[in-house]
Amino acid sequence: MSYLVDFKAVSTIGLTTSPVADALAGLRANEARYFWTKYKQPFVTEPAAEHPDVIAYVTAILAEKDLTLTARPLEVAQQHVEGIVWTYVFYEDGLGLNVLYTLEDGGKRAVGLKLSDGMPIPEALEGRFKFAHQKSKLAGVIRGSYFVIKGTYEAPTL
Repeated sequence: MSYLVDFKAVSTIGLTTSPVADALAGLRANEARYFWTKYKQPFVTEPAAEHPDVIAYVTAILAEKDLTLTARPLEVAQQHVEGIVWTYVFYEDGLGLNVLYTLEDGGKRAVGLKLSDGMPIPEALEGRFKFAHQKSKLAGVIRGSYFVIKGTYEAPTL
């Protein structure tokens, strides 16, 4: 079932099994606010279990860096704006991952990794990335990092 993320009244709908559900909900709301402020586009998530093709797409991209995430994906989202496909996965451990994939050749293509406030760095990421800190009214302190995508991938659509 789809969920229209409300960035004014943060809710843990779909994320309640996470040990950092409140912070993960804040992180998700932070992303929703970004898309509304920048593009006037609502941010809608869906259960990850209903979209194994999206998880396979993200897993294939992570394989470029020999990354295997062990946390259970809870929700996925996808935005299409200005020639860019943004694909999101929110994981049970509190990780929020996004794939920014410009459709035009030579455009930006990267994976963003955001850690919810209070979650430990996942073992797969430990020592491999430096995380910058960002304060958010919705999410507390977000630790973020990224890497550039080298391969070519076709995103499934939600």
